[in-house]
Amino acid sequence: MAFARQGRSVDAVIAELEGKRQADVKWSEGRTFGMVYNGGPSVHEVAERAARLYLHENALNTKAFPSLGQIQSEVVGWTADLLHGPDSVAGFLTSGGTESILCAVLAARERAAAERGITEGEIVLPESAHAAFHKGAHLFGLKVRKTAVQADWTADVDAMAREVGPNTVLLVGSAPQYPQGVVDPIPAIAELAASVDANCHVDACMGGFVLPFVEMLGRDLPPWDFRVEGVHSISADLHKLGYAPKGVSVILHRHKALRKYQTFVFDGWLGGFYASPSLQGTRSGLPMAAAWAVMQHLGVEGYLELTRQTLENADRMREGIAAIEGVRVLGDGGYHLIAMAADPAVEPAIDIFALGDALLRRGWFHDRQGPPDTLHSTVSNSNTGVIEEYLADLAVCVEEVRGQRTDDRSTNYATLE
Repeated sequence: MAFARQGRSVDAVIAELEGKRQADVKWSEGRTFGMVYNGGPSVHEVAERAARLYLHENALNTKAFPSLGQIQSEVVGWTADLLHGPDSVAGFLTSGGTESILCAVLAARERAAAERGITEGEIVLPESAHAAFHKGAHLFGLKVRKTAVQADWTADVDAMAREVGPNTVLLVGSAPQYPQGVVDPIPAIAELAASVDANCHVDACMGGFVLPFVEMLGRDLPPWDFRVEGVHSISADLHKLGYAPKGVSVILHRHKALRKYQTFVFDGWLGGFYASPSLQGTRSGLPMAAAWAVMQHLGVEGYLELTRQTLENADRMREGIAAIEGVRVLGDGGYHLIAMAADPAVEPAIDIFALGDALLRRGWFHDRQGPPDTLHSTVSNSNTGVIEEYLADLAVCVEEVRGQRTDDRSTNYATLE
């Protein structure tokens, strides 16, 4: 594909971009369960106005842009407050959950090397843990010891204990885990990590800006945040149900002595002292400023209302799925993540991927996942007002595909072509 020699007008360029979007999912209509989260018109406005202010700013050097240093410090501090961190908590903003997880893996490796002399580190994690932990192990030369989950889809701590050894540098729990939306037994995982002086990381990328407000709304919630002794680090994504634009996440460490292990410092080149707090060098100031603006605009009360609506949407969706013969919800997360699978007790069985295709033809987008074959939904405020329409279409589609099967068994969650 040859690059055009002549430039084009602004209007022509934007018109073509608008045309390219026509096949994209219609997230603003609430028909997409995940990927983009809609906090409402005023959240959009404050984010977009902040984005314009910081469209060109570079967070590589906060001495040049001290406002971005302040923004990062304040967002980290507010997040630590929500997650009951002590005054010592320190962290950074990252580009998303994957980068936050990579930073946690790197910090665990470096701490184990510095304090325990470990050169061939291992990570112990349940099979429900995010794929980014495997990516981190691959990038940083660590071995993964993966364990099965329990019947309720939570991490099996006894199975994890059997994999823990002298080279263990990190144990992982999720709050909640992505596939079925359940919260792992974080206190037991933290205690197991402490028994070998390994780091304990809580992946709250999906729950960091939901679970604090779930608790404030009075729902039962197992212990999972910095109130659990032995939790070293937590990742939480603002660009999920923090309702900030992509891509911004927070990585928190219990104190600065732990945070230092994720940073890179170098003064052996002709450009002078170089320090990088995360995996990026140059970082856009736009998502940082937009996240700051959204948090300031919503405040605790705003997030409580968005979370209340989210829980109502998810509760109604679970109730509606349970009423349709042939499909069921896996696990009992009770929060905002739903994994819908075929009911094995019903014949003829529903091919859940064929069901997903039928729903997509009606404009409803889910992620496929497995094993087992499921359609995954991250329910949010974005879906307010469309749940009844969705359940009606779901009932029709279940009957439409009963006894059918699709040959496409792929579960892609990727940008590869």
